[in-house]
Amino acid sequence: QVHLVESGGGWVQPGGSLRLSCVASARPGSLLTMGWYRRPTPGAYRELVAEITRIGATNYADSVKGRFTIFRDYAKNAIELQMNNLKPEDTGVYSCNAEDTDWEEHWGQGTQVTVSS
Repeated sequence: QVHLVESGGGWVQPGGSLRLSCVASARPGSLLTMGWYRRPTPGAYRELVAEITRIGATNYADSVKGRFTIFRDYAKNAIELQMNNLKPEDTGVYSCNAEDTDWEEHWGQGTQVTVSS
């Protein structure tokens, strides 16, 4: 079983920065793509924010390109999301996602990010 633990959420004013972290308890090399999704409001669909594959290819939502950067530490089975120039529309619950080599998806509990003045 893969467990994902997130940290780094919080409140920030527009234009500010936050860095999210996610560590997966998994066997080395057992994870394929890892990424971050967000749910803007309760009941809304989770939307992809950023993801990174096992070979380092990245994919970002159009709304965050140029502001967010995803990093991956393969040795630690961890990813981080550096979020700069945050906007109120970035508010939501951010969840870490990981796909394993059995093509199963795993989710973290989520961390709240609030951008407001």
